[in-house]
Amino acid sequence: MSKKLYVGNLPFSTTEDSVRAHFSPYGEVLSVALITDRETGRLRGFGFVEMNDEGAVAAIEALDGQSFGGRTLKINEAQERAPRPSYGDRSNRRPW
Repeated sequence: MSKKLYVGNLPFSTTEDSVRAHFSPYGEVLSVALITDRETGRLRGFGFVEMNDEGAVAAIEALDGQSFGGRTLKINEAQERAPRPSYGDRSNRRPW
């Protein structure tokens, strides 16, 4: 099994390779996804790292609150995104 980790407070100069290298001592890194702004293409300062279960637990314990590129990382297990209301869905409309 694998776990997806939320990695927050990343420096804006971060690359996928640098994140992979930072997490790989704790276990196999299956994927790295850095989130960018749609309009500017710049990093938004957070991303996701997918690792095997043991590696994910070890990475959280070792890296949460540690410095990376001059910023203090915030790492925890990623939560599923809450569904957004659809504008075409009439059930969200107010009755008045």
